[in-house]
Amino acid sequence: MSGNDHTSGMHPKVKRRLGASIEEGKAHQLAHRNFGRRDFLRLTGLAALGSSLMLGSTSLRAFAPNPLLQYLNLSDCGDRVLVLIRLKGGNDGLNTVILRGNDEYYNIRPTIAVQESGLWALSDQYGMPNEMSALQPLWESGSMKVIHNVGYPDANYSHFRSSDIWASASDSEEIVNTGWIGRWLENDYQAFASAPPVVPPALQIGVETNMIFRALSGNMALSISNPQEFYQIALSGQLYNLNNLGSAPPDRELAYVRTVANSAFRYSESIRDAYNNSITQATYPNSNFGEEMAIVARLIKGNLGSKVYLVTIDGFDTHANQLTNHPVLLQRVADSVAAFYQDLGATGHSQNVLAMTFSEFGRTIYENGSVGTDHGTSSPMLVFGEGIGNGFIGQEPDLVNTDNYGDPIYTTDFRDAYATVLENWLCVHPDVVNSALGNDFSPLGGLLPPSSSPAPLNDPIALLGHNPDPEEPGVIQIKYSLQKRGPLRLSILLPNGSALRTLVDTFHERGSYIYRLRPQDFYLAPGNYVYRLENGGRIYQREISL
Repeated sequence: MSGNDHTSGMHPKVKRRLGASIEEGKAHQLAHRNFGRRDFLRLTGLAALGSSLMLGSTSLRAFAPNPLLQYLNLSDCGDRVLVLIRLKGGNDGLNTVILRGNDEYYNIRPTIAVQESGLWALSDQYGMPNEMSALQPLWESGSMKVIHNVGYPDANYSHFRSSDIWASASDSEEIVNTGWIGRWLENDYQAFASAPPVVPPALQIGVETNMIFRALSGNMALSISNPQEFYQIALSGQLYNLNNLGSAPPDRELAYVRTVANSAFRYSESIRDAYNNSITQATYPNSNFGEEMAIVARLIKGNLGSKVYLVTIDGFDTHANQLTNHPVLLQRVADSVAAFYQDLGATGHSQNVLAMTFSEFGRTIYENGSVGTDHGTSSPMLVFGEGIGNGFIGQEPDLVNTDNYGDPIYTTDFRDAYATVLENWLCVHPDVVNSALGNDFSPLGGLLPPSSSPAPLNDPIALLGHNPDPEEPGVIQIKYSLQKRGPLRLSILLPNGSALRTLVDTFHERGSYIYRLRPQDFYLAPGNYVYRLENGGRIYQREISL
């Protein structure tokens, strides 16, 4: 076959997919359309009483620390964080993890293939471009794995639609308007609207609001457009700057609107405190993505408490000039990830942070006439984390036995990767994992060590229990503890869930409390009830007999 045949991106057995190539004008434009728990376990003793505090007409007692309650930490994953790295545009996996000595690879990519001299060795069989050599220490220290050939059945080649599939964890032909992380967090933060947390459950930096965090109750993540907007919040505790406004009527009106927005922004204090409680201890690339990774590291080191972060690097839609552009992007990713783990390692936080890359699809195995590649199917995922080991999961792409379009047939479903990080890293109960992913997906063997203690379905820790008041007959002590300061509601319900009385509904500082319930004050007849605590976006409840 001639060189021209290779550079044209065509192959006798390949059927052209309309819109996959940049050369197909309006059809290609259509494909692009719309693209665009451990601190609060240092709880207070059940017997030791402290100062008394009045909230409304209700007497609450705060009680002091007692390490005997630390055994209640039913999950060993309370401090763990997941960082999702989106390679936006469709990353070319064949030029990211290279099968060394593969003649087929070099034959079908005569111009853009990464030569052996341009590789550093992952193993005798695989290599990565030298531009990604910053990852070599992570690989050699057992802190990096590769998941080969990740995709899904009936691949969609539209950026917009395939991005939604990856975000929602849906099937190709199924339209789901919520995200896999959003559904998991909504299960964990069932009181997100009535008693919201003061720490964002998740945080995203980037212009686009990603469906990953969308839940039925709303977006579970704080979305920050860019690093500059973040610094405005971190340094001033405000969403909007008021100092650049004048005294003219339009400016006064704008100042009022901005003041209302600033006062309603409940995450500002937590973000400012986390940012000010840490420093950057590594040198990041001078790029927007490098800056985003530095911000995430600083918030993690400052103990913000968010469980999931999302950062994005754009530019992977390499239809043309891939030999020039793609290595630059890969180097930015590698250098930023390496700096990120160096930064976290300086304070010992690296052992609690897992990072994972993903992209909406891969690229065609054949190069095109513009020295690039077009929209494809599968692509590798890179997973980083201290102590996870190194190695390869799954089977590499088969460049010979392809689908009807000449694309590799995926061998690992991306939702199995999601199930792995949820269950084995974040210790989510398997039933909740299945609910979040919409089906029964299995963790990938060998990717992460299995969780030794998955979180229970109904965590009892914040709501510590109840007992008769030793000083006043007929009074019941209800004990609870807050991980973070914020709104709190304590209610009495019938066993069927119908609300009867609200006992407490006010703002609490972080700490532990005793509520003294006098049933006669609320006309509660003897019988069985449920008391429910809503705080930090979560719901806890226990049964009680009066």
